[in-house]
Amino acid sequence: MPQINTIETAIIFQNTLDALAIQEGVTGWMDANAGQVIYNGGAEVKVPMLSTQGMGEYDRSAGYVEGSIDFHYQTLTMTQDRGRKFTLDAMDVDETNFVLNGSKVMGTFQTEQVTPEIDAYRLAKLAAMAILKGNVKYGYTPAAATILEEIKNGILAIRKKGYRGELVVHLNDDCAFALEMFGAGKLTSVTFSQGGIDTQVPAIDRVPLIATPQDRLYTAIQLYDGKTAGQEAGGYVKGATAKDVNFIVVAKIAPIAVTKQDIMRIFTPEQYQDANAWSLDYRRFHELWTMENKQKLIYVNIKDAAV
Repeated sequence: MPQINTIETAIIFQNTLDALAIQEGVTGWMDANAGQVIYNGGAEVKVPMLSTQGMGEYDRSAGYVEGSIDFHYQTLTMTQDRGRKFTLDAMDVDETNFVLNGSKVMGTFQTEQVTPEIDAYRLAKLAAMAILKGNVKYGYTPAAATILEEIKNGILAIRKKGYRGELVVHLNDDCAFALEMFGAGKLTSVTFSQGGIDTQVPAIDRVPLIATPQDRLYTAIQLYDGKTAGQEAGGYVKGATAKDVNFIVVAKIAPIAVTKQDIMRIFTPEQYQDANAWSLDYRRFHELWTMENKQKLIYVNIKDAAV
């Protein structure tokens, strides 16, 4: 029977799960802002940064004023270091079906646990930044008669900051339902690209509306460590003092997000010492940053009152 190359299999799993993390998450579009990051494992990534000087006067004799380009890689540290180990009993899984069963386990884990947590973390961080900058409205309950005006007010709040570029709106199911009742199919659609996949989504003023589960739209989340009593299930929950977010309006250029799976390890039953089982070690780093000059380009609408 041919032996499985666990290193090659781990790389295949790793690349597939990295792609899924961007394509399946509602915030996967944010990863594009990081550009071609350099990642060599661990918590650090090198993100390309580019800036140029403004225009100068053209002189008919001397020609153009020389400009400078500043391009460099900035080293950023991902603070989120999360992982799990899974074992598949050797009696249930042999070499002939390990890849099938292993990929099913990791795919389910990625879809049901990893992706929602990354989304919730990113959106909570954006909501907190909007609150910090005072770009927030509290105490709104979504209703068909008022939802369009509320979202337009959020868009306007960003436009008044002088930003005329692309925006994205993440809205919860109540807001989406209220819009459907108001628009009765009259909302326009735009093409929205994420992870190399184009989809048609509803839009207001050509601003895409991304339907987002309520359990990913909080002003703060609590991460479970997986070992403390009461936290064995891992994952995340709504923060103790967090509020429910109706929608977030964010400039498309504002968030810089990175998610990377560290080198995945697979051990055969012969290699794994704790049990007669296959062992899969999964470790993922991720983070979201907003540059200081972009932090004003986020607006949040919250269902709860301010106090």
